[in-house]
Amino acid sequence: MNGKRKGKVAGINGSMVVVEFDDYVVQGEVAYIVHGRERLKSDVIRVRGSKAELQVYEDTKGLKVGENVEFTDELLSVELGPGLLGQIFDGLQNPLPQLAEKCGFFLKRGVYLEALPDEARWKFTPSVKKGDKLKSGSKLGFVKEGIFEHWIMVPFGLTGDLEVEGIVAKGEYDLKYVISELRDEQGRIHLAKMQQIWPVKIPITAYSEKLKPGKSIVTQIRIIDTLMPIALGGTYCVPGPFGSGKTVLQQLISKHAEIDIVIIAACGERAGEVVETLRTFPGLIDPKTNRPLMERTVIICNTSSMPVAARESSVYTAVTIAEYYRQMGLNVLLLADSTSRWA
Repeated sequence: MNGKRKGKVAGINGSMVVVEFDDYVVQGEVAYIVHGRERLKSDVIRVRGSKAELQVYEDTKGLKVGENVEFTDELLSVELGPGLLGQIFDGLQNPLPQLAEKCGFFLKRGVYLEALPDEARWKFTPSVKKGDKLKSGSKLGFVKEGIFEHWIMVPFGLTGDLEVEGIVAKGEYDLKYVISELRDEQGRIHLAKMQQIWPVKIPITAYSEKLKPGKSIVTQIRIIDTLMPIALGGTYCVPGPFGSGKTVLQQLISKHAEIDIVIIAACGERAGEVVETLRTFPGLIDPKTNRPLMERTVIICNTSSMPVAARESSVYTAVTIAEYYRQMGLNVLLLADSTSRWA
């Protein structure tokens, strides 16, 4: 982190930390509070003169005024690419099974892991050739991820027309291998990999038109399909008191609805109910494939007992992953449980 902009902790109020700085700070950028050997992740939510307010994604117990803060010049982002399906992440996209292996039953604060393993290799099949004209979000080729063709796309941050300068042959590559070179209208070369990093608070809008919902999702639950149909591309809510069966209904819809990908954001549910979800979902059998439903599911897990900032980020992370699969042309069911505690 040498050469990074730094500041000092000037005040602490729960998960909110006030930092004094000399250089500049950008709202929304990620910062790390250095507490001994721990580096606690946070992001800037407000800048006032030479002071910035940070929301910390970890417990702030033990932090002191005067401790160092390092700013990264990066927005809170997630990794997008093959390998997301079947995973269980926290709100910062740390893979919880690997985190448990590293830390044991009691998770330590300040531990962050890569969401997608670098060593994994995927068999890539190109769908374009040199000289083809593309735009942001266009498909370069695909890898097989479970029952789906996981399309590798032109980076979402590029603009204008792009020409394919080079594309790799069919074969196995890791996520960070450059699979294509793209030339923009100014003659600059951009590299495309199987993995993309995308800020969670910026929507993926690499489409030409946003369609209005005009078709219903068939959930195969008669009372819903008949009296309260759910629009494909729309939203719905399941209100109800404790123990009324909201989570059970979500599981039934996930299992039987005619959709492709299921994203679950446990963004504030009680810990006991989240544990029940984590135990139940891996055991659900997908009636379409007769295989585990988890093979087309991603779970983002933050309970009501976790810091507010972490619960907030879990929904943004889930929405970004959902938008990524939507960009491939897949129908995605995003379940946020529960939004009352998240709000």
